[in-house]
Amino acid sequence: MADDESEEPEEPAVELSEGPAVEGAPVARVASRLTWPQEKSRIVEKEGDATVRTPDGPCELADVLEAVDVTYFDRRQTFVSAVEDAVGRGPVETAE
Repeated sequence: MADDESEEPEEPAVELSEGPAVEGAPVARVASRLTWPQEKSRIVEKEGDATVRTPDGPCELADVLEAVDVTYFDRRQTFVSAVEDAVGRGPVETAE
């Protein structure tokens, strides 16, 4: 049996930098708190006040979902894609 304590800890895959905090949660994290399928109205009831990260800065999920035409999300990825289509994809703005 191998001695786990003698092994070197792995380095993180992505080095984290020191910098300003980013307000809000990634939309994928909010989506992970829900079960699927889900109606848009139920998502607004459950998580509408959650602040999500967008390339233009933090937004309330309820405000983002107003711009989404889909009313029923059959799975998590459908929801994440619809939200990303509404807010865009790309780097998230940080506070300076």
